Amino acid sequence: MNFKNLVDKFNNRFIFFDGAMGTMLQKAGLKLGELPEVLNITNPEIISGIHRKYLDAGADIITTNTFGANELKYDSSDYTIEDVISAGVKLAKQEAGDKLVALDIGPIGKIMEPTGNLSFESAYKLFKNQIVIGEKSGADVVLIETMTDLYEAKAAVLAAKENSNIPIFCTMTFQEDGRTLMGTDAKTMVFVLEALGVDVLGVNCSLGPKELQGIVEEILKYSSIPVMVQPNAGLPRYDGENTIYDISPEDFAENVLTMAQKGIRVLGGCCGTTPEFIRMCRKDLEGLTPLNIEEKHYTAVCSATDTVIVGEKIKIIGERINPTGRSIYKKELKEGSINYIQKEAIMQKEEGANILGVNVGLPEINEVEIMKKAIRAVQKVVQLPLSIDSPDPQVLETGIRMYNGKPVINSVNGSKKSMEEVFPIVKKYGGCVIALTIDEKGIPHTAEGRVKIAEKIIKTASIYGINKKNIIIDCLTLTVSAQQKEVLETIKAIKMVTEKFGVKTVLGVSNISFGLPNRSILNRTFLAMALQAGLNLPIMNPADESMKEVIAAFQVLTNIDKEGKEYVIKYGNKSKDEKPKGEGNSPLKNADNNLKDLKQLIIDGIEDEAEAMTTELLKNKKALEIVNSYIIPALDEVGKQYELQDIFLPQLIQSAETVKKSFEIIKDNMLSSGQKSLEKGTIVLATVKGDIHDIGKNIVKVLLENYGFEVIDLGRDVDIDNIVNTIRDNNIKLVGLSALMTTTVASMKKTIEAIRENNLNCKIVVGGAVLNQNYADMIGADYYAKDAREAVKIAEEVFLI
Repeated sequence: MNFKNLVDKFNNRFIFFDGAMGTMLQKAGLKLGELPEVLNITNPEIISGIHRKYLDAGADIITTNTFGANELKYDSSDYTIEDVISAGVKLAKQEAGDKLVALDIGPIGKIMEPTGNLSFESAYKLFKNQIVIGEKSGADVVLIETMTDLYEAKAAVLAAKENSNIPIFCTMTFQEDGRTLMGTDAKTMVFVLEALGVDVLGVNCSLGPKELQGIVEEILKYSSIPVMVQPNAGLPRYDGENTIYDISPEDFAENVLTMAQKGIRVLGGCCGTTPEFIRMCRKDLEGLTPLNIEEKHYTAVCSATDTVIVGEKIKIIGERINPTGRSIYKKELKEGSINYIQKEAIMQKEEGANILGVNVGLPEINEVEIMKKAIRAVQKVVQLPLSIDSPDPQVLETGIRMYNGKPVINSVNGSKKSMEEVFPIVKKYGGCVIALTIDEKGIPHTAEGRVKIAEKIIKTASIYGINKKNIIIDCLTLTVSAQQKEVLETIKAIKMVTEKFGVKTVLGVSNISFGLPNRSILNRTFLAMALQAGLNLPIMNPADESMKEVIAAFQVLTNIDKEGKEYVIKYGNKSKDEKPKGEGNSPLKNADNNLKDLKQLIIDGIEDEAEAMTTELLKNKKALEIVNSYIIPALDEVGKQYELQDIFLPQLIQSAETVKKSFEIIKDNMLSSGQKSLEKGTIVLATVKGDIHDIGKNIVKVLLENYGFEVIDLGRDVDIDNIVNTIRDNNIKLVGLSALMTTTVASMKKTIEAIRENNLNCKIVVGGAVLNQNYADMIGADYYAKDAREAVKIAEEVFLI
């Protein structure tokens, strides 16, 4: 079944998925620690019965009991994933009749690189195996759900696209702050997943339908494809024995009706929902026709946590990660170093770049491998979207495939060869492609000639299924010293393509002044002319204050900067005598300037530099002085930025990893000189008996270790006696217990009771997706940690740091 067949089948009506499989399995007596997918083989009648109940309630698509069936979770099982997935699909197909079966795929349970150690290609292979087995067994669609990491979602989507021919539904799960665990917001999710080519996108799990209304509105605002919602049955609470959800099927359906009236087309339920919830939704939506899906015309590029919409304001592409004319960068590329790349990325972000160009083109290097390294390095230290730049299609595809987001792809031109090579890449991975107005005959001398090439590119792109909103035209800057007559042709062409095609434009501004003195005068004047003609994306040096002043003034004079608010904030307090800086006058001009201290290097997450700086500081300062003067203030600042949502979990962990590098050098130094260890204290972490999920615990472990604590990690599905004995044997002052499943909260409660009964002088902190402060209080915990950063703060309180 392809997506057109699926749409035709439902003939412009709402599509109903089923509700929670886990909730129904719990009601059927799923045992603690039992892999739920194994029931497909050991107790098939239970699974078949659940499917029948949801079908009887009105579900159009039922979901296989395969949510966690990946090779990592089944590495020690008596059954293979082929056993459980094929059995799961077979059971659903037997019950479905003329209804459809969705292959259910959940998160792997490991942290993706660069934050964790699960590589993109490893994740891809795991998902590929699930999908190949599922489609072979007869699944009609793929449902990728409960994703918290956009990068993991991308791996799953590509695995589905490249290894199956069935429709792809993909949903992510959001926290109350409107972002996923890894920091992706709803808008960014929409642009990335839609660009990747999913058929339906949306949100599942997360919260109740009432609490999800704002997130749903955000998704609908930006999505040009059908939107799917599967909320939880409200917010969970613990009554001392069982987990209870606080919303009735009637209230659930009423809130889902509101979402339907706003524009969702596909709906179902997640944690806590049962067939009655689906039945009530079907009843309330009876007779209601879905709203038409409108094409949205945003030209957007994204990192995992940040979206830049081209055209809303003037955006800058930073040009300095490019070896042309940069001898230090060339040298590092040949050595395989990423130092220049990371420092330049951070500096250009600080200087005001909105998007970063990344070019590693040198003939004497392996550009494919270096591009991989460069993308990973930049994404470790900044959140800005990237423009991936190479004339080599293989290098472009390599960079785009491993990029976490929706990039600018630089570039395609009007030659038949270029379009045949680049457009399939753009279509497959999604992105905004820069289209150069040049073809086999070269750059036309006239504006009309360049517009003609732009039209050819736009029409050819549409044949590949690429919408013109994802094409950014470059009318090409020629040097005024050599081609003075053609400067105005570039300006004229910008105006013409903007008015004729309604597309966005980009331009390498500083190319205009090569070979002439005082280049900044020419650059900023040419920039002003181009902006007036309709330029949206100047590629320029973001350190050039005079160029940025032109942009700021232009946005005031053209009513882009409403009431001049941004202009006043930026320039209102500047001294009248302060002179504007020209190109290259920024104090952060060159990435080889070593102007940052250890504190800033930790905040920026530059590991190699932090190691070198720590070694240097130890020559003149004591270890504790370094810790107190640099490391602790840096961690405090990073924590503050995280709480303000200036940075997100990947950046928090990257800074913590940088601290770990410094700590290792300091500890080695202290050990060699006979000084006392810097360890802050020892903490035990465990996912409680019956719960096999440990991604949250693993994140907490990374952060605690990098903040200087020693962690004894007991793993997942840990026996109560093991936890108690470890606390006693190691004289532990703090233990962290994790649970993701509602059924295992009772196990957590029993663990806490056992610790108390054994009179262990140990504080207990609990966390996990199903927990909140009320839960923690009811089960007798001392602390509740809503996230990893909170766990660190609690540890510091317990150990009086």
